[in-house]
Amino acid sequence: MLPTERISYSPIAGRKPLKLPDGGRVAVWVIVNVEEWDPRETMPRTVLTPPAGGAPTPDIPNWAWHEYGNRVGFWRMLEVLDGLDITAALAINGTAIHSYEPISRAALDRKWEFMGHGLTQKNMQKVADERADILKTRDLIKDYTGAAPRGWLGPGLTETWETPDLLVEAGFDYVCDWVLDDQPVWLKTRTKPILNVPYTQECNDVAMMLIQHHVAAEYRNRAIDQFEQIYADARESARVVALVVHPYIMGAPHRLRYFREALEHIRKYKDALFWTGAQIHDWYIQETR
Repeated sequence: MLPTERISYSPIAGRKPLKLPDGGRVAVWVIVNVEEWDPRETMPRTVLTPPAGGAPTPDIPNWAWHEYGNRVGFWRMLEVLDGLDITAALAINGTAIHSYEPISRAALDRKWEFMGHGLTQKNMQKVADERADILKTRDLIKDYTGAAPRGWLGPGLTETWETPDLLVEAGFDYVCDWVLDDQPVWLKTRTKPILNVPYTQECNDVAMMLIQHHVAAEYRNRAIDQFEQIYADARESARVVALVVHPYIMGAPHRLRYFREALEHIRKYKDALFWTGAQIHDWYIQETR
């Protein structure tokens, strides 16, 4: 299906108002992306260009740049989230479940939500067997946590023409790849619909730090500005705010304070509910039933 066949245009103005429980105005969810980069392949992203150009393997400096996030950066971010009593969503590659088991254990102990994020950090259009990739990711998470993941985030938000169909058939309840709204929306598939939960490219540290090359403080400034505007927009109907981080980016020493300061600012709002993607899904289903 074409994207326009999966979802029809719906302006947010004029929709039936959505109400959050307990006097909530916005639902905020924090997504921590944990990935495994295969040193035998071209690195998904790079911070340092090889002297002779090209894409050499092994690419030690760029692989190690990412690895720092899982060895050190994640644990800095975890301390921030613990200190603010925030339950995050862990978007994790299937193979990373065991390769970085202490991270998985930390998330499980804190009752974070586990989301499928591809088997490895590879463009879904380059996966040899997409159905098998999705099923293997689902099963690895289920075997480790005791529950099948309900949400899916494609590596780099990548999908094939069939991805939503395959996700429904694999038992997933929601996807986050369609970054086109501040409220959940339904996507058609060849069987039953799947819900798209609002994600973000604008408050995503990959876009800000690695592509747009902003100074570290931009994450705090933009996250606060984004939250404040969506909060104002939600005066009559609830909306969703997503904040996306990667341990090798916002977990870097010079950036962490801005992640913390953004969350500290939002945490002061009593009607900002820190939820997971599954909680947003379940609320929306109940609210629109």
